[in-house]
Amino acid sequence: MSILFTDCRLLLRSEGVYSVMDGFLGVEGAYIDYIGKDRPKKGYSTEKRMGGALLMPGLVNAHGHAAMTLLRGVGSELPLQDWLFGKIIPIEDRMIADDIRWGTLYAVMEMLACGTTCFADMYSFTLEETEAIEDCGIKANICSLPLICGDPTLEAHECDRILKAAEYHRAIDARGEGRILSDFCVHSEYLSTEKTLGPYLEIARELGARIQIHISETEKEQLECIERHGCTPMEYFERSGALDNPVCAAHGVWLTDSDIEIAREKGVTVAHCPSSNMKLASGFAPVKKMLDMGVNVALGTDGCASNNNLNMFEEMHLAALIHKGDGREPSAVSPAAVLDMATINGAKAMGRPDCGRLEVGARADIVALNMNALHMRPALDIPALLCYSAQGSDVLMTMADGRILYKNGEFLTIDEEKVTAEFERCCGRLLG
Repeated sequence: MSILFTDCRLLLRSEGVYSVMDGFLGVEGAYIDYIGKDRPKKGYSTEKRMGGALLMPGLVNAHGHAAMTLLRGVGSELPLQDWLFGKIIPIEDRMIADDIRWGTLYAVMEMLACGTTCFADMYSFTLEETEAIEDCGIKANICSLPLICGDPTLEAHECDRILKAAEYHRAIDARGEGRILSDFCVHSEYLSTEKTLGPYLEIARELGARIQIHISETEKEQLECIERHGCTPMEYFERSGALDNPVCAAHGVWLTDSDIEIAREKGVTVAHCPSSNMKLASGFAPVKKMLDMGVNVALGTDGCASNNNLNMFEEMHLAALIHKGDGREPSAVSPAAVLDMATINGAKAMGRPDCGRLEVGARADIVALNMNALHMRPALDIPALLCYSAQGSDVLMTMADGRILYKNGEFLTIDEEKVTAEFERCCGRLLG
C-alpha cells in the first residue's frame, strides 16, 4: 500500500537542526519514499489531504511499565520506596496474565492517541504482553524476563528468571514482522544480587541483547548502594559488565559527574522521566550536564502509577521547562534537544536506527498534529511550539511502519470497547 500526504507541513531534521517545510510526503509500504515541496511524479494508491496538519516523527517512549495503567493513582504522595514496597508490589503480586494483557492494550490506546509509535516496557508476563500487542501495529521493546531478585542466598541455578531468560528472549524477539524486539532487564541494583546478576548478564552477552535497568532514581538508592558495595549503581553495573551491552538506564536522577562519564564512555542511554521523578519527589536529573558531556538522553513516561499518564507531549513540556528553572538558565535544554530526546535518541536506544525522523528511507512512523487549535497560533517557532504549547489531544493521526493505527479519535487496529470493558474488569478485581 502507498500513501501520499498533501496539504501538510513537515518537521524535518538535518544535523541536529529542525526546520519546517510545506510539501508532500510519500509512503510506500513501511517506509517513507518521498519528501519534497513539489508533487512527486510517482502515483500513490491513496492520497490524504491533511488540512495544514504538521507531520512529525512518531514519539518514542523509552521507559515505562505499560500495564501499570491498572494502578493509576495508587499510592499517591508517597516516596518511591514506600510507594513501591508498601503499595505497588502487593497488588502486582496478585496480577495474572489476563491483567497484563488488558492493562497493556489499554496503555497502547493511550499512547497511540498521544502520538507514541514505539515504547520500551519492563514488566511481567511478557509472553502474554507480546501476544496482546503483536497485531495492533505499535512498536515495542519488551523485556523478555526481568531479573528481580532480593534474596542474597538464592543461587543462579535456582533462579527461574535466569534459567528461562534465553527461551523468553527468542520467543519474543522480532515478533510482529520485526516491530517487537526483546531486551534483557535488570530491575535495579537493590533488586538484584551478585550471585544472580553475573549469570544473567552472561546470557545477555551471549545473545548480544540490549538491557534495560533502573539506575540512581533516588538519593536513598544511591547512598545505600555506596554503603553496600562502596560504589554508585552506575559504577556497580560497570564493574559487573552490565554496561558492555547496549543499555538504557531509566531515571539517572542522582548520577555523579563520574557516573555520567561512565555513561558516555559506555554508550549508555539515560531515559529521562520528569513527571515520575517529580511526583515521587526523587529530584531533577542532571540532563543539561548529560547532554553537554555527550550522553544519549531519551525520554520516558514511566508507569501510570507514578506519572499518571502516558502523554509524551507532557514529558516534552516538562523536560523543556524544569531544567531551566532548576538551573536558572533559560537556554538549559533547547526544544531541539527535547525533540531529539522524544524521537531519534529513543529510537537509537531501542536499536531502531531507521526510526525517529522524517527522511526518505526511514520507517514511516508519523504523527499528524492539529495546527488549527487555539493554543497553536501563531506558529512562529514550531519546534518551540511542540515543546511549550502542543498537547497530546492535538494528535489527529498516528502511523507506524506505514500503517495508520489511530485517526481522529478512532483506533483502527484495537477494539476500544472490548479493551475498555476488560480493563475495567481487571481493575475491579485488583483494586475493588
